[in-house]
Order: sequence, then structure tokens, then C-alpha cells
Amino acid sequence: MRRARVRALLEDVAAGRASVEQALVELDTEPIEALPFATIDHHRALLQGFPEVVFGEGKTVAQLVTICERLAERGDGFLVTRTGDEQRAALLARFHEAHENALARTVHLAERGRQKADDQRAARTVLIVTAGTSDLPVAEEAAATLEALGLAVARVADVGVAGLHRLLAHRDALGAAAAVIVVAGMDGALPSVVGGLVHVPVIAVPTSVGYGASFRGLSALLTMLNSCAAGVTVCNIDNGFGAAMAAARVLSP
Repeated sequence: MRRARVRALLEDVAAGRASVEQALVELDTEPIEALPFATIDHHRALLQGFPEVVFGEGKTVAQLVTICERLAERGDGFLVTRTGDEQRAALLARFHEAHENALARTVHLAERGRQKADDQRAARTVLIVTAGTSDLPVAEEAAATLEALGLAVARVADVGVAGLHRLLAHRDALGAAAAVIVVAGMDGALPSVVGGLVHVPVIAVPTSVGYGASFRGLSALLTMLNSCAAGVTVCNIDNGFGAAMAAARVLSP
């Protein structure tokens, strides 16, 4: 159960709109639910503000659908990352209101009764900047996660350091962002450049895009860790989800 729902429930009890017994029925759920193949944390939303996110890779279709059914039953919706085509098809068939981002490999079911993002959070735009088109799957994973969290997202694509003037053409977007996620493979230099242009948090994501000596993203990771731009935060290779969650925590009211 999300914190906002618990707060509303307690306010209803305090105002006499709901009885203590009614509140207990709402809250009388174990914090975890043990399945033969998973232990679901139903109090993740209460503790961290968003329900447990499901990692799709390595799970069977039946396991994934069952986990998402248990999450959806509580009314908090779900977000699934790193899904395959068969997994996404099964989830969309089971949950007709769910939204798929095929490039990001995500499936999102919104919280029950949610009409739109919270105004305060939606007013804070996270800009996602990609060095190359090949980095877009990781960038879209970040975008899909941020949108599920209720944050506004803007995108600037294919502005790597091989043509620096492409990035400089987006100075207005950089200046308007509350935080910037920079996704880059190859030499991984773009986050340092962006970090030298903005005063807001910059979260760097190395990708496994590149030729042999890039070592599947390791060279980009090391470059970002050694950034000369002060305060650049670095996530794991291809971890768009982690970058989005970091940005959301930084911008949490």
C-alpha cells in the first residue's frame, strides 16, 4: 500500500469517515507474501514510495504473471523491467490496462484510480540524454521507470561528443531540467560534458555499446567514474532503471 493511501485512510479515521475496524481491514495484510518461487514485498511502497519492481529476466511467463497478479490485487499496480516478447504478450493479455514500452522492455500497470501524475512531481522534468541511437533501449528503460514514478520526462537523442555542437543546440532543455540522466557507450565521455554545463544532478549510465576495447561497457564505466565534472553519479552498465530510481530519490519532495 502506498504512503498516500495509508495517510488518506488514517485521515478518514481521524475525521470519523471510517472506523478503526475498517482501517484494520485495509491494513490487515502481511508485509510479505510467500510463493513457491518468490517472496513478494507488499510494504515496499509504504517504505520507499513505490511498489516492488519486478525484474523479468530469468522468470517463466507463469511466474511473472502470478507475481504481477499478486501485486495488482493490492491496487498499487506494477512495473516489470527486462521482459521478453512472450512475457510482454502474456502480461498485456492478462492486464488490458497495462502499458508496454517494447524498446525499454517494460510493462507498467498504473495504480488503481490514478488519473495523472502528482502535480508537484510532474512539474519536475528529468532530461534523458543519449550519446547514440544504439543507447536508446537503456535510455527508454529509464524513461519508462520515471513515467511510472509520476515524473515528467524529456529526451535528447544522439548527441554524443563526436559532434558536440548537437548537444549545445539543446542548451534550453538542459537548463530547464531538474535532473539529467546521460546514457552513453563507446568512450563514455558525454556525462562529463553535460556535467560541465548544468547545475542540477547528473546521473551517468554506461552502456555495453561499443567495439572490442570497450569491454561491453567497462571502458565507459571507468571513464564516468573518473569524470572531471564534479558530482556526477554513475550507475551500473545498462542500468537505466537504477538511474531513474536515483533521480526520483533526488527529486523526492
